Amino acid sequence: MINVTSPFLPPKEEYLAYVDEIWKRNWLTNNGPLVNELELQLKRYLQLDHLLFVNNGTIALQLAIRALDLKGEIITTPFSFVATTTAILWEHCTPVFVDIDKDTFNIDPKLIEQAITPNTSAILATHVFGNPCDIDAIDAIAKKHKLKVIYDAAHCFGTEYKGKSVLAYGDVSCISFHATKLYHSTEGGGVVTNSPDILKKMARMRNFGHAGPYNFEGIGINGKNSEFHAAMGLCNLKYADDILEDRAQSHELYNLRLANLPLTQQKPTSHSTQNHAYYPIVFNSEETCVAAAKELEKQGVYTRRYFYPSLNKLEYIPDTHCKVSQSISERILCLPIYHGISEAEIDMICRYLKRYFQYKS
Repeated sequence: MINVTSPFLPPKEEYLAYVDEIWKRNWLTNNGPLVNELELQLKRYLQLDHLLFVNNGTIALQLAIRALDLKGEIITTPFSFVATTTAILWEHCTPVFVDIDKDTFNIDPKLIEQAITPNTSAILATHVFGNPCDIDAIDAIAKKHKLKVIYDAAHCFGTEYKGKSVLAYGDVSCISFHATKLYHSTEGGGVVTNSPDILKKMARMRNFGHAGPYNFEGIGINGKNSEFHAAMGLCNLKYADDILEDRAQSHELYNLRLANLPLTQQKPTSHSTQNHAYYPIVFNSEETCVAAAKELEKQGVYTRRYFYPSLNKLEYIPDTHCKVSQSISERILCLPIYHGISEAEIDMICRYLKRYFQYKS
């Protein structure tokens, strides 16, 4: 069986060495020393000024919305994981969907301005599959209309735009360190900002609003993460370069093996580096996509229709017509890619796909 993803695990003895430290200190959570060490090392590795380690990427989005004091409408993408939309709704704001670019799969900046109303407070855009948005265009629109910008950068560990981490852009960027991500802390996430004031506010908010032992400033939430999760993050960070290189090699192998099939792929954004977090392919029709996925599953290869459905089609959202997002979401399939997937396994997956197209025709 080949799953669509498989979590990277460091040598067990390296993790247990950290666990021994935790046992000795008897300090399990509440901003412990390993959490602080992980934040410091992540900032060094990603070359960021500010980063807070939180318990997941969804809470990261909610903290960003709260810290920026957003109200009313937030312009966002329909092509993302459901948490992007539900975080907006959870914070009592209204998602306003703008369709995506057919090549990059990211929100289309050319359509943003026509969606802006007097009630618009921000743009929340996703760097889909780690592929950076058109950051310059979004930034120009936001400045023109005095809007805040949040980036859902859940997939973006190691991705760069114009020579620096994609996380360095926007008022706040939010990343996930969930076990399915190429770099993970089992469960976890992070918020990144260039503003010390916003950072201080989010630091308070992730700890119930504590501003002292008996003092609370504003509404907070339990967004903290534990020493055990930080330990996994510290272990895995040592292997980040190897993980990124392994992904790049697997991605290139897929490209070579699938070059002549009737499939299209996501186009990398200009001035960006890719982390190859996913390997999405787009079929000519939904029927072909679903049939190919079923055929692969028969052979023990598990894929994922990521992202499906287009979020504007959620039953608790007023329907908005997003033609491109709906079309891509119906025809996209993510193939297995993870650290340690072998060349033989990728060859086998590609042979199954080639055979499917051969017999289909």
